[in-house]
Amino acid sequence: MVTAEYSAHHLQVLEGLEAVRKRPGMYIGSTDSRGLMHCLWEIIDNSVDEALGGFGTRIDILLHADGSVEVRDRARGIPVDIEPRTGLSGVEVVFTKLHAGGKFGGGSYAASGGLHGVGASVVNALSERLDVEVDRGGKTWAMSFRRGEPGVFANGSPDSDFRAFDAQSELRTTGKVAKGVTGTRIRYWADRQIFTKDAAFGLDELVQRARQTAFLVPGLEIVIRDERDAEAGATETSFKYDGGISEFAEFLAPDSAVTEVWRLQGSGGFTETVPVLQASGAMVPTEVERQCEVDVAMRWGTGYETTVRSFVNIIATPKGGTHQQGFEQGLMKSVRAQVEANARRLKVGNDKLEKDDIMAGLTVVLTVRLPEPQFEGQTKEVLGTPAVRQIVSNVVARGITERLTSTRRDDKLQSALLLDKIVAEMKARISARAHKETQRRKNALESSSLPAKLVDCRSNDVADSELFIVEGDSALGTAKLARDSEHQALLPIRGKILNVQKASVSDMLSNAECASIIQVVGAGSGRSFDLEAARYGKIILMSDADVDGAHIRTLLLTLFFRYMRPLIEDGRVFAAVPPLHRVIVNGRGSRAAETLYTYSEQELHGLLAKLSKAGRRWQEPIQRYKGLGEMDAEQLATTTMDRAGRTLRRVRVEDAEAATSVFEMLMGNDVAPRREFIVTSSDRLGRERIDA
Repeated sequence: MVTAEYSAHHLQVLEGLEAVRKRPGMYIGSTDSRGLMHCLWEIIDNSVDEALGGFGTRIDILLHADGSVEVRDRARGIPVDIEPRTGLSGVEVVFTKLHAGGKFGGGSYAASGGLHGVGASVVNALSERLDVEVDRGGKTWAMSFRRGEPGVFANGSPDSDFRAFDAQSELRTTGKVAKGVTGTRIRYWADRQIFTKDAAFGLDELVQRARQTAFLVPGLEIVIRDERDAEAGATETSFKYDGGISEFAEFLAPDSAVTEVWRLQGSGGFTETVPVLQASGAMVPTEVERQCEVDVAMRWGTGYETTVRSFVNIIATPKGGTHQQGFEQGLMKSVRAQVEANARRLKVGNDKLEKDDIMAGLTVVLTVRLPEPQFEGQTKEVLGTPAVRQIVSNVVARGITERLTSTRRDDKLQSALLLDKIVAEMKARISARAHKETQRRKNALESSSLPAKLVDCRSNDVADSELFIVEGDSALGTAKLARDSEHQALLPIRGKILNVQKASVSDMLSNAECASIIQVVGAGSGRSFDLEAARYGKIILMSDADVDGAHIRTLLLTLFFRYMRPLIEDGRVFAAVPPLHRVIVNGRGSRAAETLYTYSEQELHGLLAKLSKAGRRWQEPIQRYKGLGEMDAEQLATTTMDRAGRTLRRVRVEDAEAATSVFEMLMGNDVAPRREFIVTSSDRLGRERIDA
């Protein structure tokens, strides 16, 4: 019951870790799988920070069968001595006190990711049970917690009896270790009172980020062991890279190279005023000198997709921040200057470069390291330190200018290719924008520049209209008679279109079939694609049910995936499913014959077996369609085009990165991976699936 009275006794003061359990979203973002993974990385990042400081070269992550997760390292180990202000052991301070740790400028870490001192304590507060073991000083020290409260469990289960410490906590010793051996082992069970029922540790996400971290900390080995599947047994994955972010940029790049990986490094100093904890316990504003180190690996490829990964002290900043702003500022400044200096050779005219022109096909890994960076929020997705922008901008501008003005033969060749590509991107953008402006849907009183071979529909309702891309003129004639002319438009293509995964943007735009498709869809291509401007609600690829038809469909999907991907992501691209067989079943008595269609050899055999069992007879020979042109209009309408009875397969992109790599492997220039895929995957393909 809500009352109008509101006074001081209505206020709640949440002490210690109560605030974390009351409002977990403030600390970990959410209580689903994303929040669960965030907790795990809070623990892992503490070990990574140690490795970053030169302590420890291996981190083990174990996903146990009972739902718990364990992180082991061989770093310095959490301090076990007494912290003077609280009178508690260092272990208990780290796991029970918010905003406590060694990363507030005390000299333990020059640069680290854990900056708010809430990582380990938040994970502890949101865990049904947490066990920590520390090897330090020749002994193994241990402590257990239940939802943030220290105590002792009766056995190894999180459900066992728990006795909280009464007067004083105890950091117990459980064994001895050799002199000089140090490290930390943390195992915890996430609290299901906090996290949703379906929250789970995602192995793919864990592997992806572990690989990323191994790239960022050269020489660090990260091992992931998954013991959750009892039937399949434990799986183990290990990552270790010595090439650093140059190797990372090569790994991320989705296309063939225009330039080598360029490595830009530098640093800069700045001054900021921060509160510094004095020996007396008071926080005093103090002006301190900071040093920011910048390390960038970048390379341009033949595509137009941009891949930017930015990091601060190896913590990913997916939403950017001042370091990414500085990178773009420095890149724009230096490239524009070089394009202006070479304007006559490049035939630039009065056109101006935009950011998208320069960053088309660019893969970049941007890292900065600095003490106590300012992040926006605990999830650390955006860097906010203002001075970093200019430092990064200066380093990037200087490095790019040196590369583009270098007199070395290789650098001159790469610079010329790069400037040509950037200017080509600018001209393609300007051309596509002008092209798109003329491609709005026209009514009957307006002139139209659409291809003459387009058989358009009458409706202006985009959501209810469909564009069928039809293989060949023979199928077009039948499809004209079979279509619903109010809502269904037809565009025939001749043979196999250009493989755009191998071709350049200019080659694609000059190809008649590709240009016609882009022109008819009417929403542009590549970076200028505007989903709202698309002229049709559905794009349906209708090719023959044979090997050539499948190849044509693959080439069309490559075009849509590479240059009109938003259509696929919005679920507006479909593949028609024409039948393979037509079975005419004899009628009984005075009943008319019945026509049935099947879509695979397996389905045909099943149908014939069912008819035989029922004593039904069918006409021989059974018609086997080799192409759409073999159907008459009524058959094509009934099976493939009529909305009431047709079957469509929606084309989806669940994982864009995985799809990109598959398209590049199957349709790109590099033959070796494609050959290996065909050889290793041939045993999955049965002879009956080959239409020969």
